[in-house]
Amino acid sequence: MLIAGVDDAGRGAVIGPLVIAGVLVDEEDLDKIVSLGVKDSKLLSPKKRRRLAPEIIKTVKKQHIVRLAPAEIDKVVLTGGKLHRLNRLEARAMAEVINALKPDIAYVDASDVLPERFRQHIADEVPFRVQIVSEHEADKTYPVVSAASIIAKVERDSAISSLKKEHGDLGSGYITDPKTVEFLKTWIRTYGSYPEFVRKSWKPARRIKADHDELQRRLL
Repeated sequence: MLIAGVDDAGRGAVIGPLVIAGVLVDEEDLDKIVSLGVKDSKLLSPKKRRRLAPEIIKTVKKQHIVRLAPAEIDKVVLTGGKLHRLNRLEARAMAEVINALKPDIAYVDASDVLPERFRQHIADEVPFRVQIVSEHEADKTYPVVSAASIIAKVERDSAISSLKKEHGDLGSGYITDPKTVEFLKTWIRTYGSYPEFVRKSWKPARRIKADHDELQRRLL
């Protein structure tokens, strides 16, 4: 029996990609995943995640990662119905991961408020027979999803690290981070529009730009 775990990282971020990762293991190797000490990536330090990721990769049969760029996210959000369309986009990405791994059972961390609807959206994009288990906080329940969560978070951390090397300290990329907010404000003051690595459709980003544009109009 081949078992997959699929999870995301960066769904709510205003900067950087949304990363979906999946891992595939033989059922008899699940204990090996557990023995690594995997848990929900949000409960682990970046250092711990970086240490665990290569161990996970050595243990699983296969892994697959899909990166959704800010432009892809903006495209679906700006056409209306942000959450619904973002959920469908993420469901398609998770289906892409499952298609690459070809498991018998796939456990996914549901992004939709209705896990069964999310499961069906994924299933609609998978052309072969697979049992899909869609649950909220699956990364806390199933170690194979925890492993996928760690891979996804390390991949996103790497993307953010690369952006920092090129553009300076932009924080975590989440709007709850004061460094991220200040980076967005400084960028807009300097350039007038956002770079390609910012999700322009996010309300906080739009508000920062709107406030800047209004101030510029008043100064004219």
